[in-house]
Amino acid sequence: VQLQASGGGLVQAGGSLRLSCAASGRAFERYVMGWFRQAPGKEREFVAAISTSGRSTYYADSVKGRFTISRDNAKNTVYLQMNSLKPEDTAVYYCAADGALSDNALKYDYWGQGTQVTVSS
Repeated sequence: VQLQASGGGLVQAGGSLRLSCAASGRAFERYVMGWFRQAPGKEREFVAAISTSGRSTYYADSVKGRFTISRDNAKNTVYLQMNSLKPEDTAVYYCAADGALSDNALKYDYWGQGTQVTVSS
């Protein structure tokens, strides 16, 4: 599966962005999907994950209550709605597929190219 992330940009603190990740290929509905992020000089970190049906979600504590992951299997797309953004959310955001409902990046087999999110103070 190939993944294409989009929707990043520059936003002021307190603002919102919605990231999208479009998947090509078949069997999107079979993949657990996740979002990760990497800030300059830091390790890649888990943000959120969603089960194949969309009924189960999992969030990092740092984004819980502010970010929402969702998916549309008919459109082969996963979304990350980001509200109340903070400067510390600035990072390149990556979508990933075919993992477990897990915060472990090693459990995901496919990765998109990343989209930059910059939050100004």
